[in-house]
Formats: sequence, C-alpha cells, structure tokens
Amino acid sequence: MGRDRDSHLPAWNLLTRRSVLQRASWVLGAATFPLRAGLAAQSGAAQSGAAPSGVSPVMTTLSAYMSAAGTRVLPAEVIEKAKRHILDTLAAMVSGSDLPPGRLAIKFARAHSGEKVATVVGSNVLCGAIEAALANGMLAHSDETDDSHAPSLSHPGSAIVPAALAVAEQFGIDGMRFLRAVTLGYDVGPRVTMAMGHGIRYEGHKSTHSIAGVFGAAAAAGCAAGLNAQQMRWLLDYTAQESSGIAAWQRDTEHIEKGFVFAGMPARSGVTAALLVQIGATGVDDILSGADNFLLAYAPQTDPAKLVEKLGERYEITRTGIKKWTVGSPIQAPLDALDHLFKRRPFEPDQVQLMNVRVASSEASVVDNRQVPDICLQHMMAVMLIDKTASFRAAHETARMKDPAILRQRAKVKLVYDKELERRLPAREAIVEITLADGTRLSERVTAVRGTAENPMSREEIAAKSRDLMTPVLGGATTAKLIETVLAIENVKDIRTLRPLLQRT
Repeated sequence: MGRDRDSHLPAWNLLTRRSVLQRASWVLGAATFPLRAGLAAQSGAAQSGAAPSGVSPVMTTLSAYMSAAGTRVLPAEVIEKAKRHILDTLAAMVSGSDLPPGRLAIKFARAHSGEKVATVVGSNVLCGAIEAALANGMLAHSDETDDSHAPSLSHPGSAIVPAALAVAEQFGIDGMRFLRAVTLGYDVGPRVTMAMGHGIRYEGHKSTHSIAGVFGAAAAAGCAAGLNAQQMRWLLDYTAQESSGIAAWQRDTEHIEKGFVFAGMPARSGVTAALLVQIGATGVDDILSGADNFLLAYAPQTDPAKLVEKLGERYEITRTGIKKWTVGSPIQAPLDALDHLFKRRPFEPDQVQLMNVRVASSEASVVDNRQVPDICLQHMMAVMLIDKTASFRAAHETARMKDPAILRQRAKVKLVYDKELERRLPAREAIVEITLADGTRLSERVTAVRGTAENPMSREEIAAKSRDLMTPVLGGATTAKLIETVLAIENVKDIRTLRPLLQRT
C-alpha cells in the first residue's frame, strides 16, 4: 500500500518532509502544504490507488506494477544480478570521489548540505536527499566505470542507485526493499527510451541517457518512499515534466557535464518528483495519453504498449552490462578483442605496423579522438598495446595522452566507421585487425563483450573490480566489509547502516 499519511513516520522524517516542501514552495505555492486537506480533496479511488476513469490501460498496468514493487517476490537470478549492479555502482561512486566531476559534486553537496539525512559517498558530507542524489549520481558517472544498458542507450545504475539510496536513507528502509526499488528502476527507465526508439537521440538530439535515467530514478525513489498506484501515476507526471537533456554532452571535454546529464540531474529530478508526491502533490492522472502527453511531445510514433512489454517477465537489470574495462562502452569490445589477440599470439608494440579498429558508425563518433582518455578509443588501444591491459588508473591519466611512447602507438590505430556493425546495434561488436612488421595479419571479432548479458562477469570478477576501485579510497578492511554487506543486502535491516562503510574517514 502507498504511504499517504503522516502517522507511520518518526519525528525526524516529518521534519525532513517539511524542509523538502520548503525547497519546493515555488511548485506548491506555500511554505507548508495542507496535506490532510489535500488528501481529503482526493477521491476514494485516488487514496486507494485504483485507477480513475479515463486512465489508459498502459498507465494502469505500469502504475500498479510500480506500486507493488516494494513487496514483489523476485526470481533468485534477478536478486543476484541486482546485488552485483548495486555493488558495481557503489564502487563507481567511491572511485569517482577522486575524479574532477566527483570532487565538484562533493563540493556542491557540502556548500548546500541542508538537513543531514543522506550520505554523499566517498566523503564525510551528509545532506538532504535531493542534494545527495545529485552528488552521488555525478560520482557514479565521474568516469566510464558504471553499468550500461545497450537496448535503451542508457547508463541506468548511475542514476537509479543514487536515487534509491537517498530516499532509502531518508525513510530508513531495509536492504531487500532497497534492492527491489533498484530493480524497479531498471524495469521502468530503460523501457521508456526503448519504446521511444533511438531516433530520439540521433534525429531528435535528445539524451536517451538522461531520459531513461530520470524515469528509472523516479521509479526507484517512488518505491523506496512507498507510493501507491495513484501516487505512482502522479510521480510519472512530474517525472515527464522534469525529463530533459540534449546530446550536446558529447562536446563536454571534462566529463563534468556528462556526469550531470547522465546521472546527477536524473537522480536529483527523480528524487524530487518522488518526494513532492510523497508529501501530497497531485497532478495529471495519465501523462502517457490524452492531450499534450509525454509521448506526443517526444516521440509521437511510439507504441505506448512497449512501455509495459513483458513487464514482470523480462527484468531489464538482467540485460544490463557491467564493464570489465573502465572506459566508454564503445571501447569495450575493441579492448576485449586486443586482449584475446594477446592471449592467442603474444606480440610487442613495436612489432605492430597498423591496427584497424572497426566499430559501428554511431558508436565510433562517440569515442573518436576524444580529449578525455577513458572515452578516446585511439588512446586506450595504444595504452593497452603497451600495458597489455587497461587499468582504471591508466584510463584516467590525462597527462599520459601526451606521452611520446603512447603517441607513437596511437598513430598506428585507425578507427573505421563500420556500416555493417551499425546494423548490428544495439549489440556492440568490434573487429580488430593488426598487421605486424613481418607481414603477419591478425584479426579478432568480438560479438559479446565481457560483462554483457551474453557474456557475463562472475560475482568474483565484479568483487575484484570493486576492490580495485574502492580500496585506494576506503582502505582494504572497509572495502571488504562493504562488498560482503552488499552481496548479502537482504539481511540489512536499515540501509543507513551502510553509511560508515561508504564514507571517507
């Protein structure tokens, strides 16, 4: 059932809700909202969560599914996958705290801390849930460490997990409900941009990453806040109004705007929508149908039924990849291919005369000679030629982009915009062709990137990646305890008990 009364909340939560309302007074028109009067004005159907007349079947199905998510029994494989993605995203946040976008996010949260109810990961800052969601989102996408959902062209975890964590801390929910909230976020956000189609990005110049992110973050936050079906409909309305982001992020050279667009902004907006509705905001019952609806505004040709396609059967978290390499998604397959070639036929950098890297045309444009190391394909292939791997540290050493040894190898790398591989999308495939000085030709095609649903990483691999990312920030003992706790998160009674494991001391 949804939470639409004050009686179940402790005093500290009532204070938090009043402060959230004060921040949102420009929306509600007053510093305090007459919640009891607002509820009295709602119909009996609204209070029970039943759909009022005129609500489309798609909205009815979606809002009912969202409101039931907090107690839904999930398949064992979905629970395990969710644990891995929560751990992977927390590791991205922790490691991001030492990178420029993360440092800026922590600075912002410290300057605007307000109430101290939610953790800013990798710092000693406590702040309000909205500010924490923004900061932790930017931390999670401070680099290219976080997960990726190819069918929706999104990085869901970096927006969803921070939003769920912020609201979970505010209301003190348990670990299993937190896991269910995160899983719901993956089910909702990616389905929005999958239904809308990739044209929204390529012809519409919108950011699929932020649109999928905000709907996923809102769904997760709404589940953590215990919203009923009617409240979930209003939540989707406010989320649609907040959906934004344009593809100009590709021109960002510092990754700061990218971290905001992909994760910080959608996490913040999703939490804002959930908290507005939780304290009594009402809105349009069905933003997916009727005059001037969300789909008409963004993608008029969309089939709304795709928003609920196989809902409850196909869990999108199981189709989300965890990156083996901490670089941009289009570089994953080329690095896998080069890694396979090394293992099959070892060779040294100076033996390489030419390296052709074939990537889908639209993917190639994202990573072609970029100024940021972890999203520059030519640079990362040169790094791997020399290092025989592509570590987190190497992917973030900007100074190394001017290293003469790297530049010599980089000059051999030719990125080919491949139309055949473009037709293979959303599968991110790559072909690496190497010509050695003695005339030997080597070729490797990767059709399933390590870490994707088709070629998943093991629990041990993900734990090892997390240790590599978090130990320099948190230390070995705290990192080990955090990994152990997250991988058994169903036993956590109050998500706030994670706080000392996430903070930098």
